This record gives sequence, structure tokens and C-alpha cells, in this order.
Amino acid sequence: MLHALEVLFLRIYMAIFKVVTFLMPFKWPKVFEGADSSLELVRHMAQQGHKRVLIVTDAVLVKLGLIDRMKAELDKLGVAYAVYDGVEPNPTVAQIEAGYGVLRQNNCEAILAIGGGSPIDAAKMIGALAKNKKPIIKMTGLLRVWKGMLPLYAVPTTAGTGSECTIAAVVTDTANKRKLAAMDLRLMPTACALDGALMTGLPPHITAATGMDALTHAVEAFISRNAMHKTDVRGIEATQLIMKYLDTAVTNGSDVVARQKMARASHLAGIAFTQAGVGYVHAIAHKFGALYHTPHGLANAIVMPYVLDYSLPNCAPRLAELARHCGIGPANGDDLHVAQAFVQRIRDMNDKFGIPRTLAALKAEDIPEIAKAAIGEARFTYAVPRYMNTDVAKGVIRHMLPAN
Repeated sequence: MLHALEVLFLRIYMAIFKVVTFLMPFKWPKVFEGADSSLELVRHMAQQGHKRVLIVTDAVLVKLGLIDRMKAELDKLGVAYAVYDGVEPNPTVAQIEAGYGVLRQNNCEAILAIGGGSPIDAAKMIGALAKNKKPIIKMTGLLRVWKGMLPLYAVPTTAGTGSECTIAAVVTDTANKRKLAAMDLRLMPTACALDGALMTGLPPHITAATGMDALTHAVEAFISRNAMHKTDVRGIEATQLIMKYLDTAVTNGSDVVARQKMARASHLAGIAFTQAGVGYVHAIAHKFGALYHTPHGLANAIVMPYVLDYSLPNCAPRLAELARHCGIGPANGDDLHVAQAFVQRIRDMNDKFGIPRTLAALKAEDIPEIAKAAIGEARFTYAVPRYMNTDVAKGVIRHMLPAN
């Protein structure tokens, strides 16, 4: 464990950070929700006077025709557009720069991001690059997107990242094998559409991983020491929705009601963690993504039970409160037993969805590097309930090594 004085210093630092966060003037996006809300969003863009739009998406969504109706609506409204579909999971600096090149070639004045967290994050950084004209890496960190970004409209096609309502964008620095986050109020999208029907074609394994990603956001925000009443309200509702509807979304992907509820859950969890923050689950998962290209939702799902097990001595009452709101745990159980039941529920969900308990790509020789990076990311960023030192982090990560 960390030295008591160091923990005290970090607690004071994060308490100040909490006050600053509480006072920050968050400007949440205008939300269109429900059937055909993606087309409502397109019409809203046109009403804002945008004449040339860059659509940022990925090649799979283009191939599936998922963006066709939105393109047809833009055509009908007389809005010109260019499409950049080169975004891949864990978007890289090179992909963002390529998207910016398409934006410049077509003189686009606004961006429509369609896809999961990767296209939306890439779109944020493309828009930031257009306004700031400085290297992408120099915009990562806290409050370094000084000139903001182009107007950004987001249509999430997965219920997981909540990127349509966050001030963060994660970038993969392939040269140094690391993932970096840009965090700035000016990275908040202008408006978004939560259109569950767009998610009905998602395969079960992606639905499960992205749903568990949203659950990680809600849970880590709730047990964060920077949680507030307003983040608790959203975190509770998001967790309740996920516990009720994720299984249906995975097993019956065409169920539009379940998809719409999961879209709302992801959005609420995104708002919650934007203000309360996340924790070691994300810190470790980010390094898995950077080193092994593990999809972020899958990485979070694998890591979450192990980090919660470690954190329980310092967050059992909070985790038990969340569990009781979801009807989990023995009715008359004490906080520790109810909290343990909640962690077991997460393990059971992972097992049912085919999410492994270990990471096949994880190598023992990489664990010191992963642990060091996770500790560095979390120390002055996340108000975690229980701090780790590097040795403790290594021990937690070893649980995720695949069997010989």
C-alpha cells in the first residue's frame, strides 16, 4: 500500500479536484432520443446552418449501410458531406490526421460522428485539430484543447462508451505503445441521437462487451470519492437499466426496447463518469488496449471484478447501496456480503456472455509495465476508493494471466 502521508495528500488533492469539477460549467449536448432520432439530429444540424459536413465512421458501418438513411436525409436537406471511414478500434494519431485531411480537402465546417466510441473520439480530435492546428499528442491531458473544436454531432451505434456526452477522447500513441486521453470541456458534442434501432444488428459479443463497458462507467463513478448526488442518480439508473436489459439485448438483439434502454443507460453512465471519474479498471484496461489492441469494453469487463475485489474494504457500503437499488444480494445481508454479491453478479454476467476471466494476450513479462502505467494514470486523475502501489497492481493483474 501507499504511505499514509501520500494517501492523505492524494485525498486532499482529489477533494479539491471534486470542488473544481462541481463548479465546472458543463454544457451537456442536446439529446434526441427514440425511433428515428438520428434523422431528427440530421435535420437539427441543417437548421444550425451547416452546409458542408464530414461524416466520421468506420468501414464496417458503411458496408452494412447503417449510415445510408442519414446520408439520404443530408441529400434531401441540401447539405454536402464527405465520408471518412478509416477509424478502427482504439483510434490512432495517424487515423485522426487522415480524417483531418479529408475534412480540409472538402472544407467541412461541422462533423457528424456515427459509430461506437472510437469514431466519436476520433471525430472529437479531428474537430480539435481543425481549430487548434497543433500536434494531437499536445492536446492530450487536462484542458489543453484551448480553441475548442468544430461543431460535433454524435450518433452512437453501440451502448457502451457514452462518448456522445463526455469531455474525453482517447488516442492511441502507437509509437510509444500507450493510450492517452484528452479531457476538456470543449470536447463535448453539441447534440446527439440515442437511436436504439441502429444497434439491433450488433453481434452478441459486441453487445455484451459494450454493455459491460457502460456498467464499468456507472460502477466506477458511483464508488469514486468524487461522486456527487447528481452523478449517483445517473449511476443508479444506468446500473438498474443494464442489469434489467443487457441480457435481453445480448440474447435477442432485435429487441428495440432493450436496445433503446441500453442506449439510455450508456448515456447516463457517460454523464456520471464525466463528473465523478473512473478508476483502476480503466487505468489497467487502457494499457491492455495500447499493448494488445484489446477492445476497450472487453478489457473493462475482464478487469472489473478483480479491481472491485481489491477495492471492497474501502467501498463496500457504496457498492452495497448500488446493489440494493438493483435488487442484488441477500435482503438482510450486511454491506460486505451484499457488495460481494454484486461483484459475483458481474462475474456471472461475464460468464454468461462468454467474456473470459483472463486475457489471452497478457504476458507475465509485460505486467510490471502495465502496473506502472496504470498507477501513473490513476494517481492524480481518479478519486479511487482504495489506492494501489505498483506491487499491489502487479498482483491484481496477475489474476488475469491465462492458464498455462
